[in-house]
Amino acid sequence: MNSKQSKTLKSLFAKPVASNIKFSDIEALIIGLGGEVREGDGSRVALLLHGGVKHAHRPHPSKEAKQYQIKEIQEWLTAIGVKV
Repeated sequence: MNSKQSKTLKSLFAKPVASNIKFSDIEALIIGLGGEVREGDGSRVALLLHGGVKHAHRPHPSKEAKQYQIKEIQEWLTAIGVKV
């Protein structure tokens, strides 16, 4: 994991929930942690990490993840044992 991915991980767990995290940075973080991003139909993606799967939609037209997405990804990462 590089320094940008480390910053993204810290931002995901920041309080209050950040609203300026690019979804592409979240995808890069998953890959940096040894996971995989699989393309689905349209804007749908599957984030795979440590045997866990999180389905999400890439936000559009903006590039930033929605706050509810950040909360869901935060809960998913916690459930599969990823810590800051």
